[in-house]
Amino acid sequence: MSKALEIDVLVAEIGSTTTLVNAFQIHNQVPKFLGRGVSNTTVSTDVNVGLKLAIEDLSIELNTEKIIYKEMFATSSAAGGLRMTVHGLVYEMTVRASKEAALNAGANIHLITAGKVMDRDLNRIAELRPNIALIAGGTDYGERDTALYNIKKILELNLDIPIIYAGNIENQYEVVEIFKKQKKLKLLKIVENVYPRVDYLNILPLRKVIYETFEENIVHAQGMDHIFEIVNQKIMPTPGSVMESTMILHEKLGNIVTIDVGGATTDVHSVAIPSDDFKEFQEGEPLSKRTVEGDLGVFINYNNVLKMFEKSELISTIGCTNVEFDELIDNYSYIPITDSQKSLVYELTKKCTHLALDRHVGDLKKVFTSSGQKIIPEGKDLTQTELIVLTGGALVNLVQTENIVKEYIKKNPTKLLPGKNVRILRDHDYIMASVGVLSLKYPDVAVELLKKSLRIG
Repeated sequence: MSKALEIDVLVAEIGSTTTLVNAFQIHNQVPKFLGRGVSNTTVSTDVNVGLKLAIEDLSIELNTEKIIYKEMFATSSAAGGLRMTVHGLVYEMTVRASKEAALNAGANIHLITAGKVMDRDLNRIAELRPNIALIAGGTDYGERDTALYNIKKILELNLDIPIIYAGNIENQYEVVEIFKKQKKLKLLKIVENVYPRVDYLNILPLRKVIYETFEENIVHAQGMDHIFEIVNQKIMPTPGSVMESTMILHEKLGNIVTIDVGGATTDVHSVAIPSDDFKEFQEGEPLSKRTVEGDLGVFINYNNVLKMFEKSELISTIGCTNVEFDELIDNYSYIPITDSQKSLVYELTKKCTHLALDRHVGDLKKVFTSSGQKIIPEGKDLTQTELIVLTGGALVNLVQTENIVKEYIKKNPTKLLPGKNVRILRDHDYIMASVGVLSLKYPDVAVELLKKSLRIG
């Protein structure tokens, strides 16, 4: 055992229940993933305790007494992750654009309102105490009053949270004056209009500001107040980091979908250009899209998924008796060991994946017009997707999870899905979330690490 091991970069993933620390050497000619340490998350006290325990576990994994690291990045979904409320003008326009941008950045959206906020909305915002409130509304030089009204009303709640304004550019001076008058200018972030003109989503500037605001205010989350004593580089929401990994793979490998089945949620990230046949119907659909199913997970939310099955159906699929099935549920573990446990988690993972894809992918719809019935596409077109990446513990570690996606494609001929010959690869090293935040400083290194994890040249 070595006395000390110098490591270029550590990346911490601080989850609601578990903290991971991944180690990378990146300054050699060939970047390399070295290993992982694991601990329980200690968000109720101080996350640094769990971080230090995870680093100790990594030391054991790497057979060294002490780890000396040069840089540490982090992602976090602890304490509810990035909790946001979104407030726009018309749901199908500015609200939708704001929602897409917030999800794209890895936020968990707890409330969406269209038009002027009502008293019940304000009561709900006060109860939620989000990390960030996002206010948009009005195309540039269009409607002005709704966003200004919403800002005033939300400021009156005195929540002392950052407020991002991403609406009509004509309002910006007046927005600043409102915050100055309230002596709350430090809470204001102004960014380009997320919906500057009809059917144009301007997501990227807003996503960047959401990242920055999250990083600046993460210390206000429970147990996070000393996080920068250990983490000396970027910190961002974990789902946002997965999206960053997906986006840099898109730049190198083409249209891509990432499916991430976790313990609490199931996320689908796609970066895909539509087909020429469907392009005219894709106005308003973002190039990069994330959907999150907050009720679908195979650990914290496994009971929600179980309720979607008939008990007899699972018993038949798993091949066990009633008594054995009840024992499986009573002793349920996210890390399955026996064949029966693995079969159960596989079926839950399949259900999460299929439902999440249902909600993410577009479909062909029948519509009736003056010239008769027509079939038109509705929703995100993924027919040109060349690569599907599987991440999250269950999809990475269970066997033949590629078949879960293949089965879905086969059973859904009208969905705007890739062809049956699409490449389906696993994030073998389980580093999508870590490498995304790393890519903000080391994009070329991130690509090499991801390609290694996918086992491609």
